[in-house]
Amino acid sequence: MARENELKMSFLSHLDDLRKHLFKAIVGIAAFSMVSFIIAEPVLEIISKPIGGLQNLQSIGVTENFTIIMKVSFLSGFIFSFPYTLFQILGFMFPALKTKEKRMFLLFFPLGIIFFVGGVLFAYYVMLPAAIPFLVGQLSSVQTIPHLEDYFSFTLSLIFWLGVSFESPLLILVLAKLKIVNAKMLLKNWRIAIVVIAILAAVITPTGDPINMGLFMAPLILLYLISILFAALV
Repeated sequence: MARENELKMSFLSHLDDLRKHLFKAIVGIAAFSMVSFIIAEPVLEIISKPIGGLQNLQSIGVTENFTIIMKVSFLSGFIFSFPYTLFQILGFMFPALKTKEKRMFLLFFPLGIIFFVGGVLFAYYVMLPAAIPFLVGQLSSVQTIPHLEDYFSFTLSLIFWLGVSFESPLLILVLAKLKIVNAKMLLKNWRIAIVVIAILAAVITPTGDPINMGLFMAPLILLYLISILFAALV
């Protein structure tokens, strides 16, 4: 009975700790979203550069401009707060880790931020400049003025999911630590990994043409090789 009570108290303690870290993560997202709302117009200008600026977009609804500002503020806040959210996730996991494991996670935490930011920058500087002209350039005889909400929903979604995709080495690191996968297994199944990456590229890449899919697949294949190295390290 005493053992059951001890386990119950331990479970409730972990649950309460999880609640605190989730609350902090939500507060962080809200705070970054408020900051994004204040600087919404410059952010919109930056994101609209691949299409040539806001002047090349059109708004057809009375409330659309305000709605898109709110939407972009929230999504931008979610993206900007990702390192802080990741820190809260690691903060919840820390008490269960040994000293050596804590050092390892402290080492790889900056890498998680670097990978995510790398994915965001890759989406903005490589994928969008390649995808936007390809999409808008179809049916050259038809005047195409992209819709404001469609454009920002598309660009922010691509930026966010590419940033998340670049976190795959850290995911493999955790799975390897849990002994779910290992370096030998990953190396042996590289063909399956290429197929999965190709499917992922087909789903996330907006154009579906071989050039843009290749642009997406190349860094993910490199990240898969890095994942094998991380798995070997643990």
